[in-house]
Amino acid sequence: MRTSQLMVAFFIAFASLSPLHAVAEKAGASSANAAAGMAANEGKVLSTLDAPGYTYMELANTEKKFWIAAPTTRVKVGDRVRFEQSLVMKNFNSKTLNRTFDQIIFVNSATVLN
Repeated sequence: MRTSQLMVAFFIAFASLSPLHAVAEKAGASSANAAAGMAANEGKVLSTLDAPGYTYMELANTEKKFWIAAPTTRVKVGDRVRFEQSLVMKNFNSKTLNRTFDQIIFVNSATVLN
């Protein structure tokens, strides 16, 4: 009995980590964002904050707003930006900006598409 329980647990864990599962979820998300006209790694700039070495950008994508931090980038409100996600941090406190972000995505690069 114990062996079969372990096999079931292993199968469930393996299925949840399967690349096919991730591809199916990603395809669903991509089609939803494509319908809105914007990829998941893009957004319209709502506001910016500059700090040494970084540009913080509040972006809107589909129906959500979120913050990214990119290497210093020349960007203005209204620009459309594409980024390469690197690290998501929750409750990130920027001592330089004297501000805590509920969630922020640190990115490797950000490119203005306009």
